[in-house]
Amino acid sequence: MGLRDRGVEIKSPEQIAAMRRAGLVVGETLELLRGHVRAGVSTRELDAVAEDNIRSSGATPSFLGYHGFPGSICASVNDEVVHGIPGDRVLAEGDVVSIDCGAIMPDDSGQGWHGDAAITVAVGAVRDEVTELMRVTEEAMWRGIAAARLGGRVTDISAAVERHVRSQGSYGILEDYTGHGIGSAMHQPPDVPNYGRAGRGPKLVRGLALAVEPMVTLGGKDVSTLDDDWTVVADDGSWAAHFEHTFTLTEDGAWVLTALDGGEAALTALGVPFGGR
Repeated sequence: MGLRDRGVEIKSPEQIAAMRRAGLVVGETLELLRGHVRAGVSTRELDAVAEDNIRSSGATPSFLGYHGFPGSICASVNDEVVHGIPGDRVLAEGDVVSIDCGAIMPDDSGQGWHGDAAITVAVGAVRDEVTELMRVTEEAMWRGIAAARLGGRVTDISAAVERHVRSQGSYGILEDYTGHGIGSAMHQPPDVPNYGRAGRGPKLVRGLALAVEPMVTLGGKDVSTLDDDWTVVADDGSWAAHFEHTFTLTEDGAWVLTALDGGEAALTALGVPFGGR
């Protein structure tokens, strides 16, 4: 493991393999939660399902206790963009819930390695504009990942995310919350903004792992944090979507460590090489 570009962590192949194991736990947990989302379920119930699955897979929840966070997932409903605390809120028909999940998997030496991903799930039938928001946000994430190449720069991802969102309509892209480096800690340098000019930031090299996570609203980009010191809400009350994956680059292309298929289907559909194994 090495450090470059002001604290950027470069992982060995064995460490990336441990991150893939963590990523699979995250991906499997999110798919399990997708199946549990329905009207009448509380966000606390979703949190319990997530924690049980993470621990039974031999991993540890990344979020639980992180700077005092009380849950194993973030569950953000409707105008809550990110960092919603799971609790007594009961999901209703027509809601959307963004679920952010992280897991830590140890390598052979006992060092923990992180995976981090998020999905936004509709609770039954939702408004057409909300369905479209979810589609745009998820596609923007994939286009950001698809823009990454060895030798490129971090903001190549940022520019691709913004370009796609702007091309689809008038949406708010959060600027104060970004993607990030990830590895032996959940949040590391570099930041991965969801807007900006290409060709800036640290170089994309083998062993670098990044979490790409566009957070997009139906209205403006301005947000505030509630009195719980965690939940981020849209100032104008507009609904939001949040999608995230952790990925790395190999000589063959991008390998999405938190996608169950490694990202092969989505990347192939975008006409870019798949770098998984």
